Amino acid sequence: MENKTIYNPLDFDNLNLGSPIQSKTVYVAGNGSGDFNCDGVDDQVEINKALKYVSENPYITTVYLKGPYTYVISDSILIGNNTTLEGDSTAVVKLEDNANWPVGKPMITQMNSTGIHEVIIEGFEIDGNHDNNLDKPTGYGFYNMIYFSNSTDIKVHDMYMHDGHGEGLKVDRSYNVQFYNNVIYKMGHNAFFAEDCQNLEAWNNKITIRTDCGLRVLNSNHIRFHDNVIDSFYHWSGGDSGIMVEKTTGTVNDVEIYNNIIHDIYGSGIWLIGWLESYPREEAQNVHVFRNIFYNTGTNPNNNCVGGIITSGFYDTLIENNVFDGVYHAAIIHMSPIGIQTYPTYETRSSLSPSSTEHTTIVRKNIIVNTQKRKTDPDGTGYAIINYLPETDAFVLENNCLYNNSAGNYQNCTSSTDTYADPLFVNRSIHNYRLEPDSPCIGSGYT
Repeated sequence: MENKTIYNPLDFDNLNLGSPIQSKTVYVAGNGSGDFNCDGVDDQVEINKALKYVSENPYITTVYLKGPYTYVISDSILIGNNTTLEGDSTAVVKLEDNANWPVGKPMITQMNSTGIHEVIIEGFEIDGNHDNNLDKPTGYGFYNMIYFSNSTDIKVHDMYMHDGHGEGLKVDRSYNVQFYNNVIYKMGHNAFFAEDCQNLEAWNNKITIRTDCGLRVLNSNHIRFHDNVIDSFYHWSGGDSGIMVEKTTGTVNDVEIYNNIIHDIYGSGIWLIGWLESYPREEAQNVHVFRNIFYNTGTNPNNNCVGGIITSGFYDTLIENNVFDGVYHAAIIHMSPIGIQTYPTYETRSSLSPSSTEHTTIVRKNIIVNTQKRKTDPDGTGYAIINYLPETDAFVLENNCLYNNSAGNYQNCTSSTDTYADPLFVNRSIHNYRLEPDSPCIGSGYT
């Protein structure tokens, strides 16, 4: 693109320059060195003027937040089409104390309510200031950090997002969304939540859950979640699943979850759940879960819906070449939870049982060791694999390696091809689950 001189149509009192902006980047600063300069109060005003300027000048692409500086906002930051909002790692966008925003009002969102396209948010820090806004509950849509709807080609990467009330990134009815290389710590709901979306990819994120899930999709399709590390903040409210895939309407039949490390999770490592009305097979099938590591998942002492992978309502799920170590309850479970509060109203439903039947899950070449009894209602738990739904759901178990599971290997399922032997990990104490050359389980696990 040819670099042309663009004259600023805004009030030059807001600018450090009294001359044309010749760069493709507009700078915002807190020390007087920017094109727009903030003073630590209502800093979204200057940031929004910079973003508006970019939206009105097609040859300028980027608003850059200079650090070290904390930009305190008392209203939403509004971003337009074909725009990059980036900054130094020492630039912090922080929600003000006692903000008292209404539910559904996000910290960063789109300028046009009908949708936007080709947006990048990268490089800086977002502080949700949770502890100075305790008048609002977590998980009900207050102070989502980034929210887009009806939008396309969205990238959020290399961000540090922490201490929130709601979602890290929430997208609805959107297409082509990438979420990668982020560090997410203690959101009030999910780190990433997509609803009614297509073409989603999340990778290389480090996520510590406070409430609900790390990565979650509802009625969305064409999903790739891979190479993430997910754990939970250790607290009685320490969250739910590492990854959740949920289907009530629409089609969910192209999902891959692979190369993730999910550990010390309060709920399940992965939860796959289809429920509500009856639906045909092709609308909920072909979830592929492979080459993941799960250890110490399901630690919640007050919830029975815990484990490695819990699934119900999906057809032809393939779970292969994963490692499960020290998981509570069971590594892989067919289960329909009861007494669960469901998004978005959080009314308690007596059951999330799927209306359809004959769901089959193929479990092959996994290593499952040291499964522990569930902390709440431990009786009948501690198996490698449990099927609580034998009338509607079935496992096909092939060539798995099972060892030292506290209650045994199977409940309401069986296999004629599994191996029962110590897999001989290289160094289990540091979670190196590669196999020694003489392992009896070569070909299983993620190697």
